[in-house]
Amino acid sequence: MSTGSLFSEPATVASGKGKGQAYEPLAARMRPRSLDDYLGQEHILGKGKPLRVALESGLPHSMVLWGPPGVGKTTLARLVANVCDARFESLSAVLAGVKDIRAAVDRARMDRVQSGRRTILFIDEVHRFNKAQQDAFLPHIEDGTVIFVGATTENPSFELNNALLSRARVYVLKSLGNDALRNVLDHGLDDVERGLGSQNLQVSDEIRDIIVQAADGDARRVLNLLEVASDLATDGVITREILEGVLVDNLRRFDNHGEAWYDQISAFHKSVRGSSPDGALYWMARIIDGGADPLYIVRRLVAIASEDIGNADPRALEITLNAWQAFERLGAPEGYLAIAHATTYCASAPKSNAVYRAMAAAFEDVRSNPSYEVPIYLRNAPTKLMKDLGYNEGYRYAHDEENAYAAGECYFPEEMEPKRYYDPSDRGLERKISDKLSWLESLDQHSSQKRRG
Repeated sequence: MSTGSLFSEPATVASGKGKGQAYEPLAARMRPRSLDDYLGQEHILGKGKPLRVALESGLPHSMVLWGPPGVGKTTLARLVANVCDARFESLSAVLAGVKDIRAAVDRARMDRVQSGRRTILFIDEVHRFNKAQQDAFLPHIEDGTVIFVGATTENPSFELNNALLSRARVYVLKSLGNDALRNVLDHGLDDVERGLGSQNLQVSDEIRDIIVQAADGDARRVLNLLEVASDLATDGVITREILEGVLVDNLRRFDNHGEAWYDQISAFHKSVRGSSPDGALYWMARIIDGGADPLYIVRRLVAIASEDIGNADPRALEITLNAWQAFERLGAPEGYLAIAHATTYCASAPKSNAVYRAMAAAFEDVRSNPSYEVPIYLRNAPTKLMKDLGYNEGYRYAHDEENAYAAGECYFPEEMEPKRYYDPSDRGLERKISDKLSWLESLDQHSSQKRRG
């Protein structure tokens, strides 16, 4: 099976590096030749998916392919032409202008008249065209002169005209997962005809994993890294030292799934819990520099906000969630500041694990006791039958009580003695919460004494 699903159509030059042959990069040689060779994007190209059915039926339509670099936008456009036996015309919005668009349309019209073939007009980086340039496609899409396929890394709803979007369907292409990238890498190593199979390279699983991580969802980058590393492997072995020379960033950025990785996460959590903003910042930087998804740190901070801070400072949860949203909107590196903001706040905040302990104790009681019935006075009575059966009878509506508190009321199953799970600390806001709960407890005791008296 051909593997390089994300690259351009076969070039006319010869592949390889042999004498008398024009050089063609490994990423170009490993391009797919059919839809079955195209790895990833099963959500739009899987068996039975509308786009797959349309292409296999020879009925292509105008579309916009939106996704990050290296996910197969150009390759898919070329496959559309191949599968549908259409002529392929390509322009780059970085270099082309309205004059080039008109010339491409004229060629498409002439070919349509002379041979009856349809033309796929592929526009790379289409978001770089201005409104006038985008409008130039509209009449030719409308009359069927071209089937428009645009590729963009930017959100089409922000960058493309509504008139153009109304004539094209948007398909979102996703970064390839590590399994797909590993498949691309393995076939690049094993394929004798187009890949590096004839070199019999020795590449350990560890090295393969590092290359896949370094590619960050980009199949083209996987094969480019592999090719450069193979050129440096004079003895046929790709080593860590070779990868150090290949990777622009330090190798440790892509070696983050071993025991040391989990040790760093543990150190980060313990630094925040231990109220050391400086230590927490150091481990945050180590983890991000190690190539981890920064959102992993934010997710850990959200957990810390409830587990180690809780009601001592409820703002911690809000700040960590805001950091999550800020990073998703800003990305790297600006978004790192939001993570540092949340990290230092959580590390500096008063600490309490009272909520964590209360939840654990409640779950322990639930799991170790029978499923007791809800007391009848705590049940809702939305129907006449339920009212006749006494549901909600005797329930004390707290807002109608003095201090908006039904002193002495029990909210546990009748078979259970009331428990105190939540025991606030004397730190931060929990000190006030503790005072409030103590006061409510005194009201309960007074109510109980009145009933006994």
